[in-house]
Amino acid sequence: MNRILSGALVALGLAAGGAWYITQGAQGTGANIALPGAANAQESTAEVDTSTITEMVMGDPDAPVEVIEYASYTCPHCANAAKTLIPELKKNYVDTGKVKFIYREVYFDKYGMWGSMIARCGGPEKFFGITDLIYKGQDTILAPARDGNDAGVADELRKIGRIAGIDNEQLDACLADGDKLRTLLVWFQENAKRDGIDSTPSFIIDGEKYSNMNYRDFSKILDEKLGE
Repeated sequence: MNRILSGALVALGLAAGGAWYITQGAQGTGANIALPGAANAQESTAEVDTSTITEMVMGDPDAPVEVIEYASYTCPHCANAAKTLIPELKKNYVDTGKVKFIYREVYFDKYGMWGSMIARCGGPEKFFGITDLIYKGQDTILAPARDGNDAGVADELRKIGRIAGIDNEQLDACLADGDKLRTLLVWFQENAKRDGIDSTPSFIIDGEKYSNMNYRDFSKILDEKLGE
């Protein structure tokens, strides 16, 4: 298992053991990943103000238990969690006021970053709905990538954005926002280093890190935290 090193921006992911493990590029170089349009991450990430990034939160901000999910839009295990775990968590714990849920993106590759830019394009109100659509359509979205068709991946992501009611002009502006991309990359790196994130999906439950698990095991942990 490789850990994220300070100054290393993630470029790749490797499938293994029910989770995707993070590897890093050359330390201190920053990621060299071009987005559609003008945005890229080649410029220096020094002195980036990550306080401008909005935390994406569901549930009562004063809920007794806090759950943070670290996940990547290109991780199949994250897509499975989005299908089997997160809906039950939302129904039984978030919607009932027991859990505050925070979603934080992990970047294995450019496609995951594009997904993040699209998911955040409509603001917090549309973020979780778009995230759900991206995970449900993961195979279709990533299919063009098998032929090296980056434009095809971007087009599939734009389709998701349009379903969420965002017009093409706004979607293109979001994808081309190089400053936002650089800030997201540094924000991700800071979060992952602080919380020791080296695979996805990973969960921080009231400050304790847990790896991917099924809903039954997850609910047992939450019930213990809640004293139920």
